Amino acid sequence: MSIKVALAGAGAFGIKHLDAIRLIDGVEVVSLVSRDIEKTREAAAKYGIAHVSTDLADSLAIKEVDAVILCTPTQMHAEQAVACLEAGKHVQVEIPMADSLRDAYSVVLAQKAAGKVAMCGHTRRFNPSHQWVRRRITAGEFNVQQMDVQTYFFRRTNMNALGQARSWTDHLLWHHAAHTVDLFAYQARSPIVKANAVQGPIHPTLGIAMDMSIQLKAANGAICTLSLSFNNDGPLGTFFRYIGDSGTYIARYDDLFNGKEEKIDVSRVAVSTNGIELQDREFFAAIREGREPNASVAQVLPCYEVLHDLERQLA
Repeated sequence: MSIKVALAGAGAFGIKHLDAIRLIDGVEVVSLVSRDIEKTREAAAKYGIAHVSTDLADSLAIKEVDAVILCTPTQMHAEQAVACLEAGKHVQVEIPMADSLRDAYSVVLAQKAAGKVAMCGHTRRFNPSHQWVRRRITAGEFNVQQMDVQTYFFRRTNMNALGQARSWTDHLLWHHAAHTVDLFAYQARSPIVKANAVQGPIHPTLGIAMDMSIQLKAANGAICTLSLSFNNDGPLGTFFRYIGDSGTYIARYDDLFNGKEEKIDVSRVAVSTNGIELQDREFFAAIREGREPNASVAQVLPCYEVLHDLERQLA
């Protein structure tokens, strides 16, 4: 089964998906949507994509398009995901699924009505480092007692992961915390029952908190401490420390180390060591096999319920 894809958003993450899809057999990107038509044409020419537009509706009108990947600004995710489902297309929406609980519910309801595959890009579920830990957990060889997570960037101006100016504002809670909130419950294999948050001053121009601290507790007793900052002028990225009953592991994206900083070989965990590629492979496999994908919109909904509760606390 050949799958034809439209991709919306030719920014930093859109390009990561285009690079990943090149490595997946039987999948072809046939339409590219982004707000700057000239840059969109440049990207389309590089990746051999025939159709370009600045309007997602144009791509949804193409009959041969089976699925859509949304790498657009956060504030557009829910509305566009619903539009894709209502047009009869499978959809993968980059994290976060929405920036409000109400909108997250709307995506889940649209998926149920359409009966299509709808998945959210909670990439941490797919990074080989976290998959390696997950296998130990499901085999009963390791249980999470505590996760200590640092999500640190230096973004005192509005820019993306490539250092380019953004047309929209990112958010520590609804985007970056979503990765850890979902992963903690997923790896603890237990729902989050307690969540607390504090935040630093609101940036006068961006209108968001630049620093945040979150505490989580799962029903099984496991705890998580998450520190987030856009003010950190140092090592950048997200770093996870798993403290468990039979070891300590440190995950840095697709790389994994033990508590003594000895590297663990995760090269045989999956067919790739690229979390984005593995995420995309799961999306297309679920379409072909007619099943619910890992990180389906229904599976990650509890994460957004926790984020909603945290937002109310911060307000």
